[in-house]
Amino acid sequence: MNRIYFPEERIPLVKLLPMGMQHVVAMFGATVLAPILMGFDPQVALFFSGVGTLLFLLITRFKVPSYLGSSFAFIGPVLAVTSGRPENIPFALFGIAGAAVLYAAAAGITLRWGSSWIDRLMPPIVTGTVVSIIGLNLASSSVANALNADFAIRTGADAIRLTVAAATFLTAAFVSIYMKGFLRLLPILTGVVVGYIVAAVAGILDPAALQNVREAAWIGLPPFQTPRFSVQALLVIAPVFVVLVAENKGHIAAISGYMGRDLNPHLGRAYLGDAVASFVSALGGGTPQTTYAENMGVMAITRVFSTYNFLMAAGIAVLLGLCPKFGAVIQSIPAPVLGGVTLILYGLIALMGVKIWTDAKVDFCDHRNLVVAGSSLIVATGLGVRGLTVGGVNVAGIAFGTLLALAANFLLNLQKPSPRAAEDVPDATSI
Repeated sequence: MNRIYFPEERIPLVKLLPMGMQHVVAMFGATVLAPILMGFDPQVALFFSGVGTLLFLLITRFKVPSYLGSSFAFIGPVLAVTSGRPENIPFALFGIAGAAVLYAAAAGITLRWGSSWIDRLMPPIVTGTVVSIIGLNLASSSVANALNADFAIRTGADAIRLTVAAATFLTAAFVSIYMKGFLRLLPILTGVVVGYIVAAVAGILDPAALQNVREAAWIGLPPFQTPRFSVQALLVIAPVFVVLVAENKGHIAAISGYMGRDLNPHLGRAYLGDAVASFVSALGGGTPQTTYAENMGVMAITRVFSTYNFLMAAGIAVLLGLCPKFGAVIQSIPAPVLGGVTLILYGLIALMGVKIWTDAKVDFCDHRNLVVAGSSLIVATGLGVRGLTVGGVNVAGIAFGTLLALAANFLLNLQKPSPRAAEDVPDATSI
């Protein structure tokens, strides 16, 4: 088994560059997809993901290994404010800034009085559920990338896409399991490179994307925007900060478990770093930020938790934001290649939630835990990225599942059953 690299450990530059690029590849698809779905500019989002990660590392004093990227939890509320019209984006930015301020307030409470209030609000049954929801909620996008939106093989083109995805997946899996030395630390990057080559040989590279690579400028500032005051946007978007609180706590718990080191004492600073990153991003026209589960998956598979890794990745992301040509190269990666690697990454995310449960010895003979986890997972996965729309307001599956887990856990634990009543509860297998 390859050794663990802890947050404070330095990595030689010759190794750090490809390892940082691997994290950029892992986060790129989601970080760029989220702003596209919201109507934001991907170059701006990419730039601020790098800036946000740097701020996060500084605020957490390089103790918490994480990459910050675009949050999917805000897609529904943002679209409810903008209605898909670019001229309304400044109003949405104001709501995102408001969410960041509330998030910072939660960070201040945690720094002042500790994380016990978070532990009561979000015990392991909730945090494990939220982390698993994230992985499962992204499952359909992984399969759609690997195959197609219909999940069907009808033509030779479909079979070729699946072959490219399989080649990418098997390469990444083989490298992570069987290779030795430094190459074993680069399964995702190696899988993407091999998948890209297979896609080129198969002739499925997008000509338009390749043309964009040729025409893109080497240097160019992102098209920044500033927020505009809107009470309605504030009321619709700001409450989503609760999802970020749950996500971040779950991520910290998952990283702690994989690394074998308790990062909970740094939770307040992690909240503050995420909040500041989101606020700065909103001021410049970027998307709200969150710690990225995709990069947690990379850490889990490589066992490299060095924060220098993320310092390099953040620097590369900033350069991507300032170099349209480099970004165009990454954007030319075919969907089946991304589907192949995310099949591994999203699966690891889902299992991270299970690991949180097992590490905390969550009792699934307790029907309250069954209801909290089971109902939230099913509802969130069923809604998926389409979410639930009520009166023109859309709530993404991740957000709805998180809120359901929080509410169900609170309501079902208002009154603890007596010891005798607990003995009378039938075994979980009887359900």
